Amino acid sequence: MPRVLVRGGFDDLRSRHVRFLQEASRLGDVHAELWTDEAVRRLAGKPPSFPLEERRYILESIRYVTSVSPADERSDPDSALLDGTTRPDLWVMEEGEDTPARYESCASNGIRLAVLGAGARAGFPGDGPLAGQGGAPRPKVVVTGCFDWFHSGHVRFFEEVAALGDLYVIVGSDANVSLLKGEGHPLLPQEERRYMVAAVRHVTRALISTGSGWMDAEPEIRLLSPDMYAVNEDGDKPEKREFCRQNGIRYVVLKRTPRPGLARRASTDLRGF
Repeated sequence: MPRVLVRGGFDDLRSRHVRFLQEASRLGDVHAELWTDEAVRRLAGKPPSFPLEERRYILESIRYVTSVSPADERSDPDSALLDGTTRPDLWVMEEGEDTPARYESCASNGIRLAVLGAGARAGFPGDGPLAGQGGAPRPKVVVTGCFDWFHSGHVRFFEEVAALGDLYVIVGSDANVSLLKGEGHPLLPQEERRYMVAAVRHVTRALISTGSGWMDAEPEIRLLSPDMYAVNEDGDKPEKREFCRQNGIRYVVLKRTPRPGLARRASTDLRGF
């Protein structure tokens, strides 16, 4: 596969970034050069919203990315060389980032340059390749939630649950999130939230709930017939416990702990971040 270079801060990763990475991955194996905190300050004129290690952790969780490496502090943002020395086959960037200096660098190093316009990154495509396929059969684990403002806490939760089996995530519908959380929720539409969840490499499949209330995912859970239903402490509800007891599903409650070295994140705290 061609070696594809993408480069940037990837700060506060949103669907537009993931769509860019998805389209870049259609061209080859994506190797992301991630700006350090100091590089973000220098190139963007302000500090990043999230520190390097947290940005790297989230970026590495995206299934469309093959590898991530922090940029050298002295690296030239217009150089087409990955990590300053390695020659990629192709440098992919967004429209407007294709400066004359970058075209010149690609030409002088024998590297192709590809520009992805807004049209190529529109919409939220359906499910891609399934994760967790092949090998011995694994237990099927389901989790539910809003997943409104995607952050490292979601990645950590998915990572921990995926260690128990193949992970199926049921994302709350717009109507039910509004019902449970009130006006102003959710911030992002259900298809966008489902897309972001499905992009995480720990997730086998992401669906949207069709029920209502705390057990809005009941129709999907009955369809999936999981071995386990996992929740974090915030999501532990009597209705969920009783449903699992009645249906012979193991109910697992995980402590809400961030990955070591990273800050604890919650979507509520990040609204409008």
